[in-house]
Amino acid sequence: MAIIDQASQAVRAMPAQSLAAKVAYLSRTDSYAERPSGVTALETHMSWVFLTDSHAYKLKKPVRYDFLDFSTLAARRRDCELEVTLNRRLAGDVYLGVVALTMNQAGRLQLDGAAEVVDWLVKMRRLPDACRLDLMIADHALKADDLRRALTKLSVFYRDAPAVAVDAASYDRHYQDDIRAAMGDLLIPAVGRARHVKRLAAFLMDFLHEHARLFKERRIIEAHGDLRPEHIFLLSEPLIIDCLEFNRAFRLLDPAEELSFLAMECDLIGAPEVGTSAFDIYAEITGDRPPPSLIAFYKSFRAFLRARIAICHLKDEYVRLPEKWPRQAKAYLDLAENYRLAAP
Repeated sequence: MAIIDQASQAVRAMPAQSLAAKVAYLSRTDSYAERPSGVTALETHMSWVFLTDSHAYKLKKPVRYDFLDFSTLAARRRDCELEVTLNRRLAGDVYLGVVALTMNQAGRLQLDGAAEVVDWLVKMRRLPDACRLDLMIADHALKADDLRRALTKLSVFYRDAPAVAVDAASYDRHYQDDIRAAMGDLLIPAVGRARHVKRLAAFLMDFLHEHARLFKERRIIEAHGDLRPEHIFLLSEPLIIDCLEFNRAFRLLDPAEELSFLAMECDLIGAPEVGTSAFDIYAEITGDRPPPSLIAFYKSFRAFLRARIAICHLKDEYVRLPEKWPRQAKAYLDLAENYRLAAP
């Protein structure tokens, strides 16, 4: 009996539990009860996403960084559940729930089975790409009324969200830490813009020092945290998906900073009208009119951080498209510099 038990345990420890085995299984059409015509697997830093005809499934990687810990099964389940709860604030019923990935005694994986749970996935309705804001901008298909509905939904969300008390010193320190970290990562030959980077960092640090009182007066809420145009779907009922769920501190934001991030990303892809409309509608609904100098700071700061995120891809164990990341970092740095030069 002991030999049988040991053999059974050995089967459970075989590569079926590895991330590669899970990805391979979830990439197959016969793994899904809906029997889709195909499966598209997309990899990010922290997850794998599997797109079927009508659904999307997100599998967290078993990774640990300074700002998140997905290294245990329990931690991944908690994060999946939190992702569903938080995203239902702005995405309604798109987030269907959390499903188990199981493995039976024979070592076979099954989605939402009754055997031993080896991982957890977030299950979502798949949304039409044709309604995604960034693709609508690229296709010159963006309509003012569609955009207004989405920005109105966001502004009402910001207006109605309860204010969160934050320690002013800690809040200021997080900006300073982010600026220093970004400068350190961007001062490398692959970027090749040392003077540019140092000048931007100095501008951001000086603004923090000179306008410390302004930041103390801003209202902080638990926001979306990752408001990029690819996360906004302009359907008859606008939907905003994929909020930053894994670290609450990253969601504690001035709404004006979150809108500045969206505006900056839309500026980058040639749609400055999105940012203009965003702040106009936000002011109408909330009565808050952040000063232009603050918006310029937020945009420059966010572009600086995005440059850092781009270049940090070169630190990956396996770097895909190594020529892409320095080019993208430079584009964000150019944008940050434009905001600095145009700052009131």
